[in-house]
This record gives sequence, structure tokens and C-alpha cells, in this order.
Amino acid sequence: MKSRRAGPPDGGYGWVVVASAFVTMGLTAAVLKNYGHFFLDIQSHFGVQASTTSWVSSTTIAMFHIGAPAASALTLRFSQRVVIMIGGLLCTTGMMLASLNLSLPWLYLTMGVLEGTGYSFSFVPAMSMVSHYFARWRPIAHAIASSGECVFAVMFSPLLKWLIEMYSWRGALLIIAGLQFNVCVCGALMRPLQMSHGPSRENKDSSEDGDAVLASKSKAIFQCSLLKKPEFLIYILFAIFAAAGFFIPVLFLVPFANSLGIDKYWPAFILSALAVADLVGRLFCGWLANMRFLRNLQLLCIVTTLLGVVLLLLPISHSYWAILVFASLYGFLFGCVVAIHVTSIVDIVTLNGFDSGLGLFMLFRSIGGFVGPPAGGWLVDKTDDYSSAFYLAGFCLLSSAVFVLLVDHLVQRRKSVDADSHEPVDQQEERETGKVE
Repeated sequence: MKSRRAGPPDGGYGWVVVASAFVTMGLTAAVLKNYGHFFLDIQSHFGVQASTTSWVSSTTIAMFHIGAPAASALTLRFSQRVVIMIGGLLCTTGMMLASLNLSLPWLYLTMGVLEGTGYSFSFVPAMSMVSHYFARWRPIAHAIASSGECVFAVMFSPLLKWLIEMYSWRGALLIIAGLQFNVCVCGALMRPLQMSHGPSRENKDSSEDGDAVLASKSKAIFQCSLLKKPEFLIYILFAIFAAAGFFIPVLFLVPFANSLGIDKYWPAFILSALAVADLVGRLFCGWLANMRFLRNLQLLCIVTTLLGVVLLLLPISHSYWAILVFASLYGFLFGCVVAIHVTSIVDIVTLNGFDSGLGLFMLFRSIGGFVGPPAGGWLVDKTDDYSSAFYLAGFCLLSSAVFVLLVDHLVQRRKSVDADSHEPVDQQEERETGKVE
């Protein structure tokens, strides 16, 4: 008789969870991507320099990453549903208070601290819930959920521009606050997973089902001890180097095109093409990961390497169409990386440690996100050439691919050792005496 145990449902209500995560990503990360629409209006309104205004978005990004461990800890203490709803309330409150237009430091607190924390409290538990609801279809489920960021970013770009023209930037912030209240609705739909017993599946996902059972039985605490795992520490190095290279191209693509004498309206289309390619890359790589032709970490190593190569080749472009092609390739491969780099955390720390691992991963990733763009800008100032920024980004991503390769080697070695240690004693004896062919 087969043993009976609980496992992720891999479908059913899980697709409602994916849809909720999709909207959550759209109402948080996509809004952050479109902060640039408010940049000039806020700068002009307060009469400050661009560097001073940029601290609004910088503070949001900082809190988005710094708040991740707290979001993970609260998720383990309460539930994903509760934390997402708290995140929605923080986002709504932040934008509503920002629309009061009291001062620039007030925007640092509201659009920066409150909004950034709300993003973190929404993003982390949403990704966690998707991971707990899926095992076999986890990569494609993550890809669909994260693609909400791309779809909403494309829609929000013209919408926010129209709202600002019609109601001013303050009115637009107030309307966004109303939209972001729907994150609470998405959180309410995140029904806690009820572990029901059923027949075990005779496939490669059975170990992940076991992890789900372990996660449900273990005491819900934040696992800082994950930092003692060599493979996870190396994966954090991947996160830092990859993040350093991720944000440089988006910052310098349009200025690079302008420096080549391309008309100012055409470069803006590059970012739109990049966003569409990003969406395609996420869905394609999620599907490819589900085919199991390669391990997640192997696939991640390949797409990260290709991404680094594309960025090294991009500066040789001296025409609009060449830049558009390389930018589209960058967007596609970037989407591929985003689709599986979170899923790969499960392969490293198992599902039992995923919530804590994701929080720590995002926390340390912020280091690369803050160091990369300023370093690229410093190189541009020193060399008076935008190409140097792309060379730096390519080098960072190629370096990060090496770390993924090391992680994959360590994970496979660990699994091999675990498999040997769990081998039945009588089978070990037979193999040692040469009875097993």
C-alpha cells in the first residue's frame, strides 16, 4: 500500500493564487517602474536638483529590499494573506499621504518608506504563496505571476501620463492610492494552503511534496541559519553581482542612443520594446523550466551568461535598429533570469526554508542594486563614453553566472550525499559485497 502524504495541489485554487499574485505585482512593482513620470513634476514643484529628487525612488527601492526579511518573518508568524493585506494598506496610505504635498522630505517618508515597505510586504508573501501552491508547475506559475509587473508597466505608462495631465501629479498619486487598495483584495484571495492527505506521486516532485509537509510541521521561525549554507552564500553573491548589472542598461540605454544622434522620440520606443521582450522572456523561460530539459540552476547559468554577452556586445551598435535588437535581446534574457532566479531558491534551501531564503536574498541583492548604477555613472563621467557602463554590466553578469555554476555543483553534490545516506542498509551491504549488478 502506498504511503499517503500531503503536497502542493499544483493547480485548482492555485491558479487563483497566481492571478492574485499577478495583479499584486502589477499594482506594486509596475508602479515603481513608472516613478519617472512624476520625476520632472516633483523636481519643478519643489525647485530642487535632479539628484535630490531621485532620493524619492531610491528610498522606495531601499525599503523594498530592506523590508524583505521582515516580510518573510511576519509571513512565517502569521500568514501570507495577512502580510499582503498589510502591504496593500501601507501602499494605499503612502500614496494618499504623499498627495498632501507637504514637503520633499515628506515624500521621502510616504512615497519612499511607507510605499517601499508596502511593496516588500506585498511582493515577498505573494511569491511565497505561489511556491507553496505549486511543485511540478512552479516555474511557469512564478513566470505568470511575475509577468504582471511587465503587463501593468506597459498599461500604466500612458495612464499615468494622462492622469498627471488631467489631475496634476498630486491627483494622480491619489488615484494610484485607490488602485493599490486592490492589493488588499488580492491578499484576501490568498487562501492559506490546507494540507490534505492523498496518494504520493511517483515522480521527481515527490521530494518537494515532502518539503511541503516538513514546512507545515516545522516551527514557523525566520531561519538566519541559512547563511551557514555555502551554496546559499554563493547564491547571494550571484544576487549582488547580477543586481549590479541589471539596473545599468535601463538607466543608460536612452542616453546612449541620444549620444549617437538618434532623434529624441525614437529612443523612448526602445524601453517599450524592452518591456515586451521582458514579458516574452519570463513566459518562455517559465515554460522551458517546466519541460525539465535542464535543471533550474543550469538554465539560470546559461541565460545569465548570454545576458552578459549581449551587454558586452551592445556598445558596438551605432544605429537605431542595432540598438533596438540588442535591447530586445537584453529584455528577453532579463525576463528569463527573473522567471527562474526566485524559483531556484527552493532548489538550494528547500521549500521549508524558502520564505526566509527569499527575504535574505532580497536584502543582500539591494547591495548590487545600489552600487551598480552609481559605478556605471562614475565610469561614464571618467571616460565620457556610455559604452563603459555596459561593459561593467556585462562583466558583473558574467561573474554572477560563475557563482550560479558553483551553486549548482554544490547542490548536486549535496543531493548525491543525501541519496547515499538514505539508501537502505541491506542494499548498501549487497553493493559492498558485489551482489548488486
